[in-house]
Amino acid sequence: MPDTTARAALIKGLRELATFLEANPTVPVPSFAGLTYFARGTDLDIRAEVDAKNAGLTQRELREQAVLSFAKVAEYQRRGVVHFHAVIRVDGPEGPATPPPAWATADLLTDAIGHAASAVAVTVPAAGDDPARVLRWGAQLDVREITMTGDLTEQAVAAYIAKYATKAAECVGTLDRRINPLDDLTALPIRDHARRLIAECLRLGALDELADLRLVQWAHMLGFRGHFSTKSRRYSTTLGTLRAARTEHMRSEAITTGRLPLFDEDTVLVVSHWEYAGQGFSAGDALLVSALTGNRFAASGGVHE
Repeated sequence: MPDTTARAALIKGLRELATFLEANPTVPVPSFAGLTYFARGTDLDIRAEVDAKNAGLTQRELREQAVLSFAKVAEYQRRGVVHFHAVIRVDGPEGPATPPPAWATADLLTDAIGHAASAVAVTVPAAGDDPARVLRWGAQLDVREITMTGDLTEQAVAAYIAKYATKAAECVGTLDRRINPLDDLTALPIRDHARRLIAECLRLGALDELADLRLVQWAHMLGFRGHFSTKSRRYSTTLGTLRAARTEHMRSEAITTGRLPLFDEDTVLVVSHWEYAGQGFSAGDALLVSALTGNRFAASGGVHE
């Protein structure tokens, strides 16, 4: 088992060293000391590598002992910034049904999350007159442990997610529909702050270098086109399983209440009712066809010549 005391001391020392180097940019460092292994890979790869290194394990050893999974929701702030709230959990190698290893403590996971958030960066290429930029997570990182009886319980987390599921960009004062190219932005019933953000999305979206971001199509959402909720596949249940459970529940309820007969599961029941409505045009349709074609109007209805 890794020595948690030694690891914590090492993490503290590295943080103090990083703070010193940031405050003293003229101090030289050896060329081989860069933590360049974060330069490539997805967020999942980086998170797995950070957790494995903090635990004193290789990525293969980590997969053999534990599974790291998450569920994330997005929340719009009134100022137009999207906050992300994530539940990150460590389970045994078989997922939620198995307990995590003893070394996978809440403090270790907290350190890994903080380290990953500080390491991840996205480079935005130069576009038009706008220079290239490097985007990183800000300092607003609040990591708290979810417990059964503490300040943040699982019931509170469920309530938060239910709140975010019904909260979209309307709190910013924007529209609930896409912006039409013929819309007059100055006449739309939106807040001035949202109007400026939408205008900037339209400006940036017109640049060829940023066309893949589809900022014009998602200007009404201030450029954010992600789903409000995402999760790793092995986190708890899946959406497909939930949909199947709802379908089975509705079918069982319909059979129990007599609205559906009891058939085998692979039986397709088609319920329909046909009624003869008539032949030919109605009087109004016949008059319209006669005016358009110049043919004689059949006053009694029926098939028009």
